[in-house]
Parts: sequence; structure tokens; C-alpha cells
Amino acid sequence: MKSRWNDTDAQHYVDAALAAGHSEALGLRIYTSRIIGGDPDLVLHGGGNTSVKVKADDGSELMHIKGSGWDLDTIEAPGLPAVRMPALLATRDGVRLSDPEMVALLRSSLVDPTSPNPSVEALLHAFLPFAFVDHTHATAILALADQPDMRDTVKRIYGSRVAFVPYVMPGFDLSIEGDKIYRTHSGCEGLWLENHGLFTFASTARASYELMIEFVTMAEEELSRKGILLSGPQRSDEHLEPGLKARLTEVLSQKQSPFATGLFMDYRSTEAIRHYVQRDDVEDVSLRGTVTPDHVIRIKPWPMIIEADADVPAIKDALAAYSERYKAYFQRNAVRAHESKTMLDAYPRVIIVRNKGMLSLGINEKAARIGGDLCEQATRAINAAEDYGRFTPIGEADLFDMEYWSLEQAKLKST
Repeated sequence: MKSRWNDTDAQHYVDAALAAGHSEALGLRIYTSRIIGGDPDLVLHGGGNTSVKVKADDGSELMHIKGSGWDLDTIEAPGLPAVRMPALLATRDGVRLSDPEMVALLRSSLVDPTSPNPSVEALLHAFLPFAFVDHTHATAILALADQPDMRDTVKRIYGSRVAFVPYVMPGFDLSIEGDKIYRTHSGCEGLWLENHGLFTFASTARASYELMIEFVTMAEEELSRKGILLSGPQRSDEHLEPGLKARLTEVLSQKQSPFATGLFMDYRSTEAIRHYVQRDDVEDVSLRGTVTPDHVIRIKPWPMIIEADADVPAIKDALAAYSERYKAYFQRNAVRAHESKTMLDAYPRVIIVRNKGMLSLGINEKAARIGGDLCEQATRAINAAEDYGRFTPIGEADLFDMEYWSLEQAKLKST
């Protein structure tokens, strides 16, 4: 992976920030956020987050942190709302906060109360004692992070430069655990989040960004030592057979479907996707879960699988089987939750057309395209993970907790 840092471009963002009454640091934060977000092998569609700590005019410390609803590749100053640091730092050794309590704390710490919600990982950004903090879900990192028992391998690859964080649910718990591990490895330059991604941090925007590039490159080199070369994102070179599309539309657009008022499809058949869907064990591999936890919010825990020549009855049978599997998954896991859960619809968001390609479903074109992008990255990461060892993402219980996170359920109940 190559650094995209360019001094001229960086200065352009600094000049624009100063002209708008912002700090030089925020200008550089916008710049490196955008070059991170502009690389789909680092983050996709709302994934990852970035921050910068600055001094307010009165000398108090503030942190600009990526806000909800913003993508890094197009982020602007409003997408990096400022929060006051003291209340955030006080949580480090305080009582455990529920995620709604944490969100309330973050909102109450906003300098501008009309700003979007700060990232749910804002506390970890605040705890790390560096001006710039970057977090990504890089493809090469995921191929290795989704392996079992990687602590020793991470140490072999990075030495003391990167500390290993066992999987913890994103939000308050991850922030506390990540901080504890950083404090016991205070010379480290990054945090490796099992089944999740990578943090880097430094005193300058360029240093933190280029640490990210360096560490991702080291992950790519680890894969290459086993003969695994990660190609970049690819264009699909095939189209969905029109008859199959019509049959899928007939089945998936029925009255009770979430797609009853609109069904959009994004079909892809890249080399990496074909390699994945042609696997003899594709059903087993696809049922293990998503490559990084937050993907489950957009593409469900697993795909539906059909044959390329599936007729309407066969598609209906596949949908019924998917629905029953999903309802059983919900019932198994909802009983252990601390609050009642409302089941989401039991329809797939991704369909594997065996031996051919993958189809992402959405209620609009954007949702379908986002799902397609996530599938394209996921197949490359899963292929590499299987070639390296065994693709082993978070288990079902953790996946359910992510899909039915209280923060997501609050949105559901308000609609």
C-alpha cells in the first residue's frame, strides 16, 4: 500500500481551514481523513473514524471526532464535531456507562449541540494521548484479524509497535479495554483490534496516516509470504441474467417484503467474487459471519444462496429457509439480552448466485451499491483469510449484539 500524502494538497486543506476560521490541525485532519476514505482497501461507506485534539481559544482541550452519518472520503469540518475533553476523560476510571448513557455524555460534551453524534469510539480516541488518531478496517488487516489465536503472530509481525486487543463490543467497553491495553504497552504506535481493524496514532497528521499505511503494508507482506496477493477492488465484468432478475423480483417484492415499495439490485461478478462463490464450501464459509462487525448492520449476518438457474419455486424455498434460519438466530440470542429486542425483517440483503456472482439488495440504489461494495471487499478478505488459515470472524452471539445494538434499536423504535 502506498502513501497518498502530498505536501501541496495538504497545504491546500490547511489554507482552506484557516480561511474558514478553523485551525491548521483541523485542516490536516480533513485532508488525511479524505485520503484514508478515498482508499476502499482502508475503509468503506461510513467505516473507520478519525480525530484530532486541539486547544480552544480559552486554552481548554477539545477533540474533533468523526460524526455519525459522514463518510471519510467526503468529510468536511461539520463532519468532525468538536467535543470538550474533560467529561470524556473522566469516564476512564468511572462507572461503566451503557451505550445510550455514553451517547448522552458525548452529546452533552459537544461544543455545538446541533452537531451530529460523535463516533461511538470517541472515548478511545480521547484516551489515547496523541493529537491524531486514525482507525480503519483495511482489507489486509481483516484477512489476518479474522484468524484464530493471532496474538503471537501480531507480535511477530509488529514487535512492540502494535498492541493486541482481544475482541470487545465497539462502544464504551472497547474504549475502556483499548485504553487499558495501551497503558500497559505505552510505547506502541498502534492497536490491533481482533476481528475488527486497526488504530494508529501520532503527534502529527502525516505520521499517524503513514503509520497506518506502513502497518497495512506489513499485513500485506505477511500475506504475500504465503503466496497471497491482494488485488485491489475490481469492476464486475458480467451482468445478472435477465430471467433470474425477473424471478427474484417476483419473489422478493411481495407485499410483506421490505422491498415491496422498491427493490434495487447490485450484481457483481469480479474475479475475487467468482473465486468465492465457486467454493465447494461456500455455504459453510458464508454462514460464519461478516469480516468486520459493523457490516452486519448493512448486509445481515449471512447471505442467501441460490443456483444460477433457480426458478420461482426454488427461490421461494431458499427465501423460506433463510427466513427460518434468521428467526431461529433471533430467538436464540434475544432471550439473553438485557432489554427487549424487536426483530428486524427476515429477508436477505445479499444473495450468492452459486458459481456466478453476488447480488446486493436495497430499498434504493445507494443501499444496493453500498452492499455491493462491502461484498466485493469482503470476498477478497475472506479468500485471503481462507488461503492463510481459516476465516474466523466474531461468533453468532457477538454478531447478534452488533446487529441488535441498543443504539440501532433506538432508531428502529423511533420510526
